[in-house]
Amino acid sequence: MSLNSRLTIAAHALAWMELNKRYGHEVATSEQIAGSVNTNPVVIRRLLAELRKAGLVESRRGAGAGWTLTRELESMTLLDVYEAVQPGALFGMHRATPNQECPVGFGIQPAMQSIYDGIEDTLRGELARTTLADVLRSVLAAR
Repeated sequence: MSLNSRLTIAAHALAWMELNKRYGHEVATSEQIAGSVNTNPVVIRRLLAELRKAGLVESRRGAGAGWTLTRELESMTLLDVYEAVQPGALFGMHRATPNQECPVGFGIQPAMQSIYDGIEDTLRGELARTTLADVLRSVLAAR
């Protein structure tokens, strides 16, 4: 299993787009963003498409083509980004139903689901309290 970096990359892209805008560049290309993230532009385009569906960015075609933020980072939370790029539950259950004749197999899913629900609630709460402007401030302060 590999770690999922979609939220981190999406937050990186959005923060970079805001900083790019502060330097007078309203529109950002996926190639430019990919250069900062150090990944393939296709990865960025796929994430930006999900962020567009969530209403966080929009794309322009033709002359001046690229991506723009739809609102200020102060009004975007990490929860907004998480919900755009991480659909579904944080944790999953077995692919096949465990042996219901086994005492552990019978009770493992309800026990774990209860724990997972609490973790998910905590995660969502923390993400909802953090704006992308907070993230960018932290990034710039570290420099």
